Amino acid sequence: MVFSFFSCKEKEIEQPKTELLSPYILVLGNAQDAGYPQAGCEKECCQRVYKNPENKRFVVSLALIDPISKENWIFDATPDFKEQLKLLSTHLKDPLNIPKGILLTHAHIGHYTGLMHFGREAMGTKNIPVYAMPKMKSYLKNNGPWSQLVNLKNIELHPLQKDSILFLNERISVIPIQVPHRDEYSETVGFLIDTSIHKILFIPDIDKWSKWDRSITDYIGKVDIALLDATFFKDGEIKGRSMSEIPHPFVEESMDLFKNLSKSEKRKVHFIHFNHTNPLLIEGSEAQKAVLKNGFNIANQGEIVKM
Repeated sequence: MVFSFFSCKEKEIEQPKTELLSPYILVLGNAQDAGYPQAGCEKECCQRVYKNPENKRFVVSLALIDPISKENWIFDATPDFKEQLKLLSTHLKDPLNIPKGILLTHAHIGHYTGLMHFGREAMGTKNIPVYAMPKMKSYLKNNGPWSQLVNLKNIELHPLQKDSILFLNERISVIPIQVPHRDEYSETVGFLIDTSIHKILFIPDIDKWSKWDRSITDYIGKVDIALLDATFFKDGEIKGRSMSEIPHPFVEESMDLFKNLSKSEKRKVHFIHFNHTNPLLIEGSEAQKAVLKNGFNIANQGEIVKM
């Protein structure tokens, strides 16, 4: 079975949705926490969106879809949750779609604040399962306004444990993998998604790969697709600020680290989570050309990862 990316439009034209009989992922966004464009930015990187709104990108999120059970789960509840839920509902042709659950990576603004849409001011949901690590779970339970969602039973908190398998249904399981990051309010995890046929690694946020007590290249070798943190393309991208304050693997660093991988393993790497300054957001940029020339891929909003 081929494991690959398709754009939504191409997928609907080339292969009818009825052929998607195995679980798959829909990329709901590929931008860093503050989205693209970013508030307060009047530089050319964001002006290109104000001039051409089709360049807008949502904050990183994935939808995991099981067409057999007609269930879906969303990884991270972003500030763009409203638009992303609409994107997912349109894809599913189900205007009343409600996710089976939300799986959270950590407590930075782009990854959990979309939970507000489940509250009484918006959807007013009942007991939507929200899966979170211990500190993340405690943070939501004990701090407003998130605690109100818990107390009013708009959401129902479910525990995650690092390296412990969580079965979502009989076909799909996930394992949270803890990674080093700025953990002011919670720990940070990525997810290993397993459909029993294929595996996807999703790590939208991490400090430098060298700070991790595990090998990212070993993980790449064991999965079919790796959606990896690419917040910044290179050092010096943020002018007037030390980038050591915001440690992420530069794409240039990651490509150098992965340079000795085989061609097939390089193709597994799909960069995601782009800051508004990252030229990978610009179609046809030299940065995009460099990534593709070196054998890697770029995760695009609206694409399908077929499993």
